[in-house]
Amino acid sequence: MDVALLGLEQILTWQTMLAVVLGTALGVAVGVLPGLGSVVGITMVLPFTLTMGQMPAVAVLLGIYCGSVYGGSITAIIINTPGTPQAAATALDGYPMAARGEADLALGWATTASLIGGLFSVLVLMLAAPQLAAFSLNFTSVEYFALGVFALICIAQVSQGSMLRGLLSGAMGMFVATVGVDPVIGDMRFTFDSFALSAGISLIPAIVGLFALSEMFVRIAERYTPTVKVDFKVGFKMPPRSAWRGRLVLLLKSCLIGSFIGALPGTGAATSAFISYSEAKRSSPNRARIGKGEPDGIIAAESANNAVTGSALVPTLALGIPGDPVTAVMLGTLIVQGITPGPRLFIEHLDVVYAIFFILIAANVAMFAIGAVGAQAFTRVLRVPESLLMTAVVVIALLGAYGVRGNSLDLVIAFAAGIVGFVMRRTGFPIAPMVIGMVLSPMIENALRQSLMLTRGSFWAFFERPITLALFVVTAAILLWPLVRWLLRAAKTHNDAQDRRT
Repeated sequence: MDVALLGLEQILTWQTMLAVVLGTALGVAVGVLPGLGSVVGITMVLPFTLTMGQMPAVAVLLGIYCGSVYGGSITAIIINTPGTPQAAATALDGYPMAARGEADLALGWATTASLIGGLFSVLVLMLAAPQLAAFSLNFTSVEYFALGVFALICIAQVSQGSMLRGLLSGAMGMFVATVGVDPVIGDMRFTFDSFALSAGISLIPAIVGLFALSEMFVRIAERYTPTVKVDFKVGFKMPPRSAWRGRLVLLLKSCLIGSFIGALPGTGAATSAFISYSEAKRSSPNRARIGKGEPDGIIAAESANNAVTGSALVPTLALGIPGDPVTAVMLGTLIVQGITPGPRLFIEHLDVVYAIFFILIAANVAMFAIGAVGAQAFTRVLRVPESLLMTAVVVIALLGAYGVRGNSLDLVIAFAAGIVGFVMRRTGFPIAPMVIGMVLSPMIENALRQSLMLTRGSFWAFFERPITLALFVVTAAILLWPLVRWLLRAAKTHNDAQDRRT
């Protein structure tokens, strides 16, 4: 208790609290702007944190982290353009709600779920950080491959209309992610002798094109056909308490999924959001409406991706292993500030660990306040004429795509992805599975090849590991369940027909 009070004392200074508020506000702004993201936001302020004290510097970074993960949901709901890859799943139900005139309520669901998910992950860290760190340490490349295969079922779950089209879209995303240098032998793959492609195709420019630019192309095409004007509500509306009935189990499950995925080194909020959304589509009582403007989809995606913000720090602080790309950037800054992540941090500087926990709590509370108060300002962009709004979105998105690496090729990638996204929208191919494939492809490929090296090329050796076997069994059960359900319905129909004849 004394150590916890000492940690609380370290953050209760005006410098640290101001850093939390400003960092969170900046994070929300970065998340709102399409094409930017947590890594970009943190990278922008890294030079400035070197002149700050230890706790204010950590507060700014954690504030940007929490705020940016949430901020992407605002544009995902309002204009169907996720500000960050983590919010891609949120757009699947958030934008349809906005199109019905319920943008304010959709923002309320997203903000509340984000707050609960973030606070839940901090609670998990404070109660079980050593156990979670020990559990994630048991994961080898074999377990990561099994986890990636399990995550791939999201492609089938989020696909609308045709599972085959969803699988083809996901396969396309996995292929795009393989462009560049082979991570094992160093050979060039699918670069067509182009040096510019040797660095691969960055996820952020691809996301910008698939969502932002394709949306612009679709709206341009619709100028020549009759369209229905959508009157969006402006503001922020908290979901009523009665609306949470029947959804608390989903909320808890999504928080658990986000905390679990976030604690595994190398994964991130995008993966957890898609897995949680897939689980909601499979098990939610309202699953038939998910993808058509159902709050369950927003709750699943936002609570899961925000639950990653706290749990991702488990391997980062306890093991010195980044929990996701964002904490990988933060890791170097923590070392510069005199915080050396590792097991001894929990022994020698436990007060610093508690201070980080309290900063995360403050950042999540600040995130909720900024989202609630600033939602009306963010939704005012809907009053701007559509031509000006979409132009501004494209300009900001392209600036964000270029700013990630400062490579003009990313502008070409974004534009090409926009054309691909436009064609996919017009032909009924879902875009979300392609994003899932791009996110999961590097993890699955690296884990598979490393695992085959460890097992000397024997894939059957994977099934000798209990965790891997369990993941494979769950994956098979979920994939086969639609077939089993169809067979049961067919048998029931056959029996009913026989009963009517008799």
